[in-house]
Amino acid sequence: MEETKKLSCIDCNVKKCNAKQNIENNKPYPGFCVSHNMDLKDRQRALDTYLGDEKDLKIMRASAEIEHDFYCQATRVEETIRWAKKLGAKKIGIASCVGLLKESHLLAGLLREYGFEVYGVGCKIGEVPKTEVGIPERCEEVGVHMCNPILQAQMLNKEKTDINIVMGLCVGHDSLFYKYAEAPSTTLVVKDRVLGNNPVAALYTLDSYYKKLHHLNLEEE
Repeated sequence: MEETKKLSCIDCNVKKCNAKQNIENNKPYPGFCVSHNMDLKDRQRALDTYLGDEKDLKIMRASAEIEHDFYCQATRVEETIRWAKKLGAKKIGIASCVGLLKESHLLAGLLREYGFEVYGVGCKIGEVPKTEVGIPERCEEVGVHMCNPILQAQMLNKEKTDINIVMGLCVGHDSLFYKYAEAPSTTLVVKDRVLGNNPVAALYTLDSYYKKLHHLNLEEE
């Protein structure tokens, strides 16, 4: 039985929702356009959330201004520094993979040059053995201590950081950090041990060097 695929934004190649592009875009909206088929109450609910929370609105406006003012000019590192300054942040937390502590140290140095107080927590904080939470012993081959994103978040919460920057936490561990961190958190580095922390390279070469991703045997898990 063929599975019914529900089409959404990821299936669209028209992108008329992009106002700048829409000026010269005469293509019709696709029939499945999420914006055109959504309940307008959902749209209004999101808008009310922005307008009803001063912090959310400040983040939204600051991000949009950084995007415009430094479009294709500033690196992600520079954008992050400018975003933090525009938000009025004083204390910045860094949640770092221990494998990226060198890069996190360099980032902290940059941030301190611009007057920010910086406090960082590495992923092996607490030195908790993996077996204490039921992680299989075979996983100790790459390290005895588990990554501890929840404790990273708790420690940065305790430091009362204004914003946090994530530096290469593992797939999934990052989601736990975001879940438990109280301050707004942005990602600077996404870890990819094979591709030099550039995971999108696998998608760029999906039909050539990384075509094997089409044929993964997930039954081995």
